[in-house]
Amino acid sequence: MSDKRIKSIGFIGLGVMGSSMSKNLLKNKSWKVIVKDLHYEKEKELESYGASIALDLEDIFNKSDVIITCLPGGNFVNDLYFGKSNLISEVKPNQYIIDMSTSQPDLMVELDKKINEQGSFFADAPIARTRQAAVDGTLAIMVGSDLQTYKIILPILEYMGKDIMHCGKVGSGQLTKIMNNMILFETVVALSEAATITEKYGMKVEALFENITKCSGDSFALRNHGLKSIAKENYPSPAFSTEYALKDLSYALELGKKHNVSLPGAEAAEILLKKSIENGDKDLYFPVIKRNLS
Repeated sequence: MSDKRIKSIGFIGLGVMGSSMSKNLLKNKSWKVIVKDLHYEKEKELESYGASIALDLEDIFNKSDVIITCLPGGNFVNDLYFGKSNLISEVKPNQYIIDMSTSQPDLMVELDKKINEQGSFFADAPIARTRQAAVDGTLAIMVGSDLQTYKIILPILEYMGKDIMHCGKVGSGQLTKIMNNMILFETVVALSEAATITEKYGMKVEALFENITKCSGDSFALRNHGLKSIAKENYPSPAFSTEYALKDLSYALELGKKHNVSLPGAEAAEILLKKSIENGDKDLYFPVIKRNLS
């Protein structure tokens, strides 16, 4: 299948990111976009942009050349394909299945095996960046697949993302996303510690962080999570919440346990995320962990 032969794309999961991603896919008038979500109002919104609403999940698989899932996490993906819905049995020969959720790499390998057995193709393609990046079509997308599958799905991904990386075999996209987030969470812990000391010292946190942008401690996290969130005590909702951050971090901790690697930095971030959730901050933007330092 080439891009020219893709006539229909099924999209499952119209959340904060998925809704905007689907709208960007609709900019290509040469393919039909069919959507499904648990919330009917989200489906109706996409219909107003030109999408078709699937009768049910099976309808998505019956009518689509490509099926994209964008769900809250690996448990949802596992339930969709192997749970009560058992949608793995609905996969048709020569379909392309893309999971853009953040899920466990081992689950991606299992999905790939089962989908290949049915004569179809699979890629894990988790996303990174903000809700606004989803709106603008400038997401970072990390793809794990064979090279031929990557080349075929790339024209689709380019409607949703700007920096699209072929990371390697199936599962490597998820591994890249999980390691990226682990590094980010640990960095935000360091920024939170620095901000707390700075406040107690009597210096403005924003001034500290502005100074560090010119020093070796500069980073994407400093300029965004530090200056835009921690320094301003700005932890909006909806955003990438503490609860979602803990979910993603749990995948990194699972990998550490599986490969017998100690992760003291990730464990420290886990403690702060759990404390934030216990203190009622589960739905707030995850740099809120700063105010949960003891």
